[in-house]
Formats: sequence, structure tokens, C-alpha cells
Amino acid sequence: MARIVAPSEATGPNNGRVGLCRSGLVIDGAIVPLLAGAVHYFRLDPGNWRACLEAVKQAGCRLVDLYVPWNEHEVAPGKLDFGLADPRHDVGGFLDLVQELGLYAILRPGPHVNAELSNFGIPERVVWDPACQARGPSGSPVVLPVVPRMFPVPSYASDAYHDEVRRYFGLLGAELASRIYPRGPIVLLQIDNEGALFFRDGAYDQDYHPDALRAYRDYLRERYGTIDALREVYRGPLRQAPGDDGEAALSFTNILPPDRFRATARDELAYYLDWAAFQEHLLATSLGRFARALDAAGLGGIPTAHNFPLADNTTPLNAARVGEVVDFVGHDFYHRASGEARTRIAARASASAQRAEVLDVPAFACEVGAGYPAYFPRLSERDSMFTVLTALAYGVRGFNIYMAIQRDRWIGAPYDERGRARPFASFWERLLAAFERTRFHELSRATPVRLLVPRVERRLARVMHALGPATAALMTVMGQGPRESCFEDELGEGYPLALQADDFGRAFEQALSLRGVPYAVVGGEDRDVAFAGARWVICATTGGFADALAERLAQAAAAGTRITLGPRPRKWDGQLQSLDGDRLAGVAVEEVASSGIAEADAAVGRAI
Repeated sequence: MARIVAPSEATGPNNGRVGLCRSGLVIDGAIVPLLAGAVHYFRLDPGNWRACLEAVKQAGCRLVDLYVPWNEHEVAPGKLDFGLADPRHDVGGFLDLVQELGLYAILRPGPHVNAELSNFGIPERVVWDPACQARGPSGSPVVLPVVPRMFPVPSYASDAYHDEVRRYFGLLGAELASRIYPRGPIVLLQIDNEGALFFRDGAYDQDYHPDALRAYRDYLRERYGTIDALREVYRGPLRQAPGDDGEAALSFTNILPPDRFRATARDELAYYLDWAAFQEHLLATSLGRFARALDAAGLGGIPTAHNFPLADNTTPLNAARVGEVVDFVGHDFYHRASGEARTRIAARASASAQRAEVLDVPAFACEVGAGYPAYFPRLSERDSMFTVLTALAYGVRGFNIYMAIQRDRWIGAPYDERGRARPFASFWERLLAAFERTRFHELSRATPVRLLVPRVERRLARVMHALGPATAALMTVMGQGPRESCFEDELGEGYPLALQADDFGRAFEQALSLRGVPYAVVGGEDRDVAFAGARWVICATTGGFADALAERLAQAAAAGTRITLGPRPRKWDGQLQSLDGDRLAGVAVEEVASSGIAEADAAVGRAI
């Protein structure tokens, strides 16, 4: 039987190995469940650090989660303070205390940390450097309207920004590399934070930075090879930079991405869908650059993660792509108790659990709200209880209490700034004790049914979003979907392309839930893990998806898995272009040609 170990059990600098498994971390061969509590050392009196850490340990947490905010530590360009100027900045001393108390640490060095800090933890000089700033279609900076004050967000493509981050990580590594396990308590690194373009994630919000445009053109060149091959797919008007002597022929050196949705026919969509796909590529490659910079700074050799924000399915974050540059992807959960929230939590938790089961990595809630930011709508203790219990019910097997310790710009943490328990602490202590007693991290949730959403449906909803800066992510947080926020254009097909797949998926979510059938929501980008153990796959499609996904569906059908498509049969590929031949032709596929709840319920009845 696996045992729980503590950092003080390490015997030397060469014995430490940290790995991952479905149940959590594997440290020197022993399983450590991912039960963490967030503590912001830089916001606390150092005299209270010990009491706060003891409270987290007493609650039942095995790990302490800590951000390291760049702008808190930087005193001048290229110079960080680690406690000489301000004792609250002694992050090394804080981590030494974490180790002394027998806890592990999750280090979150950013560069973006949010944490309700000015500029989300990035130095003022960096966000106001024009070379670092993300750009809108007109070339202007992209400003995030957030308290305590709005700021221009950095570009994930900017080489100048990455150069600044690399220097910061180098300085941080000089202080903290010696505290990576086994010499210290750090056993997990989070790369950046909620990397959805700083929440300015509309398809046409950003990024038109010169470095992003260069990367976009390289992406198209890699995808198509020649400009003639691109022109065979791209129909309709395209944007391009003017030549020195006026209009120039379209080429990979002058093509520009779309700045708004102008398609009038379905076969013009590839131009827009490729822009959405490039944004996914940009974020994944940027996170990979951060990971390599941390490794070069000596902060490597342990697992890495990235946390997806609320409504991640409406952002350019692609779990499969991000999973190529970090060891696993987790999710943040902040929800009000409601039936709609249960459905949304179930979708995110079940997707995480399915990846965890197949890839043997944790299904981890990187943040579960215990309280809420001071400028958010109120989240009650009941809301927090509902959220964590629902996430656990649908497959999450580890979580970080955010925040465990009270701090400024936050309301409702279970322990105050001196580590004293508040009434809300009782719930978390009882939950963590029950988690350990039942060895809950070792349990699996069987999901014989998969509700599959091809990636093109996510991209289509993004590029056809109708409400501008009120992005799809914001609408999803408000409980709205494509029907409430996307253009209803039929684009010559006789039905609104952006709406039907989402309507179909919602109908099946409701029908499956009403009959008590366990299911997992999976994305087409996760096709390599989505079908494992499935007895029935329901594919929500407006009529097109990638050939690779069609091949996986055909293989699943051949292996005896029930396959249902709807509300449209497959007619197009992953760019919604006409097919030369369909891999699903002749495959036993049930078609449900309606998004109604009655038809979905009838299909569930037939299947079970």
C-alpha cells in the first residue's frame, strides 16, 4: 500500500524523484494526494507565517500553494528583493518553513499570477513597454478593464516580453533552485496562470503584435506549404498588408489575419477558423517557452501544470496542445450553487478525469474558491461547498483551497491572517479528513458514455461571437451559450451553423442526467484519450470535423462502440470545407437529426 511521505523524510540530494499518477504526486515511490491550501506569504506579516502554515497543515492539506509575484519582488530592472528590503519578500525563508513543517509546495512564479494584484503581478515598466504589449487589429494596445486599475496586457508572442520573463526567471532560479525537491519542498511548478490572453480572449480582440503576425504567417506556411495551396482553401475576401508601391500579390509575407467576422458563405470560414487555431498554437508555444525558461533557470526536474480558467472551452486554450508543453492541465472552479453550474462543473471535471484516467496524471482543481475576490459578485460558503463537492463527484481527485488564509482583496477564507480558524474552516477540515479516510484520490468514476464536441465547434463559436469584447467566456460564466451570443447566420446552409451543435449537446446533457446515466464531456482535440472505455460516443456536430477524428470514430465503431451523430451528418472536414470522401461512409452510425430534448431522451432510451 502506498504511504504518505513528508519532505523531511528526504535523505539526500540524489534520492528525490517526483512523478505523477492518477491519484496525485509520486514522491520517491509514495503517492501524495494533491490536497493544497493557498497562502500569499507576501501579503502576511512574516511573524504569522508559521501559524498560517500550521493551520493549513492542521486542516489536512499536504501542500502549500504560493504565487511568486514578479512586481512584488522587483525593485529595479534586473534586481529582485528576497527579504532584505522587505521581510515579506523572503520567499526562500517561507519555503524553508514549509519544509520544516513537513509540507510540500506548489510554486506558481507566473509571469502572470493575477491574485488581484495590479498588472496581475507583472511590473509596471513591462506592461507599459510598447514592445511587450499585445495589439488589437488597429495596432493599439489591448487594455484589460479590471480593478484596482486597468492596464495594457502583454503579448504572448512578444519576444521582448519573453526576454524580460527569461531574465526574471533567471533571478528567481538563483534564489529558489536549491529549494526544489529533494533539497527543498517544491514538488510542482505551475507555468503561467489562466493563460487565456489575459481575459481579452475574443477572436478579434488580439493579438496583432508584429511578432504575432510573423508567427501567424509561419503557422500558415507550415500548414499549407505554398500560397497557391492556401488560396485553394481560402475563399472570400482576405486582408493583406499593402506593398510599397500599392497593392501586392497575396503571399505569406503580407497576409493579415481577420479583424472581424465577414464570411457570407460556409466555404469562406477556413480563413477565420485558422485564425482561431493559430491563437491556440500561440498560447501553447508561449507556455512552452516559459517552461523552458524555468528549466534553464534551474527550476526544473519536477512536474509542471497549467490551470485553465472558467469557461476555458470558449477561449483559445486547447487542452491537448497545452498538454504537449506541461505535464498536466488542471482547472479552476468558482461557481454559484445552481443546476446550470452543476452541468458546467460536470463537463469540466469529467473531461479532466477522462484525461487523468488515460494519461495517468491527476485530475486536479488548481483553484477551488473558498471565498471570492473583493470585486466579484458574492460567493457564499454554501456556493464553495457545492462547487468542491460537485467537482469531486464528477471526477476531480485533488484540489487547492483558494484561499486557505485570508488576505487583502479577498473575502471569506477559512483561516484569518494569523492562522486562526473561522467557522468555515470546519467544513474543509471535515472534507479533507473524509478524503484521506476513504482514500478518495484512488477512486475512479466510470463514464461509459462520452459527449464529444469536435474542436471546430469551439472555434466556430469563437469566430462567430457577436458581442465583441463581451467575450464568449464572459457569456458562459453568466450561464449563456452560442444561442445567446453568436451570429445566427446560416451562411447558405439553411440553418445557423454556430448554434446547433451546442443545442444538441445541451439536450443530451439533460437527457443523460435525467436518466442517471454517467457521462463525460470530451473534446475532439482529446481524441487520443477520449474513447478509452467508452460504450457510447455522442458526437455533437454542425456537419463537419477533422479527418483524424472521423478515423477515431470509425475505429471505435469497429470495436463495438455505439456512435451517434447529430444534429447533422458529416459533410465537411475540420475547416468546414467539402469532403472528397467520408471515412464514416458505411460505418454503423446512428443519426439524430434534432436538437430537441425529446429526441435526445428517446436516443438515450434506445441506448440503455
